[in-house]
Amino acid sequence: METASRPTRVRRVELSVPGTNEKMITKSAALGADLVFLDLEDSVAPQAKEGARSTIISALNDLDFGRSVRAVRINPVGTLWCHGDIIELVEGAGSRIDVIIIPKVLAPRDVWFVDTLLTELEASLHLPHRIGLEVLIEEAQALSRVEEIAGCSSRLEALILGVGDLSASLGMRLGHIGEQEDRYPGDIWHAARSRLISAARANGLDPIDGPYANFRNGDGYRREASWASAMGCVGKWAIHPSQVDIAHEVFAPTAGEVATAQAAIDAMSAAEAAGAGAANLGGLMIDAATSRIFQGVLDRDALIVKGNQ
Repeated sequence: METASRPTRVRRVELSVPGTNEKMITKSAALGADLVFLDLEDSVAPQAKEGARSTIISALNDLDFGRSVRAVRINPVGTLWCHGDIIELVEGAGSRIDVIIIPKVLAPRDVWFVDTLLTELEASLHLPHRIGLEVLIEEAQALSRVEEIAGCSSRLEALILGVGDLSASLGMRLGHIGEQEDRYPGDIWHAARSRLISAARANGLDPIDGPYANFRNGDGYRREASWASAMGCVGKWAIHPSQVDIAHEVFAPTAGEVATAQAAIDAMSAAEAAGAGAANLGGLMIDAATSRIFQGVLDRDALIVKGNQ
């Protein structure tokens, strides 16, 4: 795999917006979501896909998205729209696209196709920046090769657990996308989340939890987001503006967590300076391993603060 530095972005929430809905696109630009992606795939009917490209290009060029990362979800590699999506979007608004999201990836070859096409377009158009990639792990084939996919391209920045299509691909008997029922005793997505998070972290990528379709159930969205955060995800998809603030809150350290983390790091530094290998912080033993956990909290907070500036 080629090596290159990956951009560091805040991804507490990734807001999905249909690429055909100008009103929703305009509203999304002003919401302050960490990442907004304009969709050409599932939310756009086949007969409207080609026309939606021009709507998205106009929005990217004309709207002020503020600090939000600007992304587009293209159609899957192998469909008759994919190459046209990439060429038309990058030629029309390449300097305004930060990330392209590839759905229904099956193997590294799908990522390589998009990577190669982007490389040629960026060179020919003299774009000022390199467009990043995120991929959806939403097919059984992809989940079975997620480690290989995670390490296949230096353009990759994030892996997303696509629980809707993955449910169908695995033959799971579920209802609303992302919502768990009483048929299974526990977190039905634990194994898939764990594998995706491990693959992402091992390759320096951001692990992102998938959508929760029942946007009227804020408590359910918060529960799923909290579980994903505890396991190591840095953010979650949102399919409605009401979910944005919940994700921003869940995936950010609280002021209390930051204060505790800083106190733990300070205590460990003082212990090391005194020649000790561990510290005592209010009855909590701090060693090198727990210090790494607390440092992660501080690093996460610093990234969010920087992204909000």
